[in-house]
Amino acid sequence: MSGVQVKICGINDAEGVDGSVRAGADMVGFVFFPPSARAVVPAQAAPLARRLPAAITPVGLFVDATDALIEQVLEVVPLRLLQLHGQESPGRCAEIRDHFGLPVMKAIGIAGEADFALLDDYHTAVDRFLLDAKPPPGASIPGGNAMRFDWSLLAGRSIPLPWMLAGGLTPVNVAAAIRESGTRGVDVSSGVERTRGVKDMVLMRAFVNAAKGRSSQPSLPPAPPPPA
Repeated sequence: MSGVQVKICGINDAEGVDGSVRAGADMVGFVFFPPSARAVVPAQAAPLARRLPAAITPVGLFVDATDALIEQVLEVVPLRLLQLHGQESPGRCAEIRDHFGLPVMKAIGIAGEADFALLDDYHTAVDRFLLDAKPPPGASIPGGNAMRFDWSLLAGRSIPLPWMLAGGLTPVNVAAAIRESGTRGVDVSSGVERTRGVKDMVLMRAFVNAAKGRSSQPSLPPAPPPPA
């Protein structure tokens, strides 16, 4: 599993950035969506993104964002990938990619077999997919809800673009998720938090070690309570 890419999302402070780097993450995500407990504003995210070494990709998560918001962020935050996690249409995704000249990763909510039909609609408009669990009814945020879907739905499936798996991943289950789904990339947020919105350094390192199949893993602290 050494070739598996790991994205740690919802980083909102310097401790989280430095912990992601020490853990060996390949991507770090910053959430520009105020309802999220992990949200940051551009002035807050700018110095955090600049702390990252060049080998780690800073990702901006947006939910049905206007061009004005994305532009405001990009003026000060050196993002290299835009993650669209709302109801953006294929046309809107292509528009954002063309206008800002950055690759786009579109989150697709998966609950069952029928949801995979969306991949055909989006595959020419984006550069990557994030296959995430559909949020529960009434959820205030589209991701980071500690929910998973049936990973066996992905076994042997041909996905038309590079993709990452998200939804309910933890240091305990990520290795099994990779085996069952065949993914070469995983995205975690709530699964490495000690409280909602606050990352845990030990959990981040354990997650990356498990995802990449490293033999040496630190002892895990007691599992945090599920997000409220």
